[in-house]
Amino acid sequence: MTDSDWQERVKGLLKAELKRRGVSYKQLAEKLKEIGIDETDRNIANKLARGGFSAVFMIQCLEAIGCQTVHLTA
Repeated sequence: MTDSDWQERVKGLLKAELKRRGVSYKQLAEKLKEIGIDETDRNIANKLARGGFSAVFMIQCLEAIGCQTVHLTA
């Protein structure tokens, strides 16, 4: 797999967790703000469209939406 493939996979994992919980980018921005992370829904949309966000950002998002586990296989 190429780096681009990995980015798509990670992007898909985060988007799936958001969808599973019915969390929009605007709601995610609000939840991130509650834990002290300042992101706009536009910044979040751009990061997810790019797919090249940091592991720190991903963990912050997962924490904000209350995700305790992530399954790497479909």
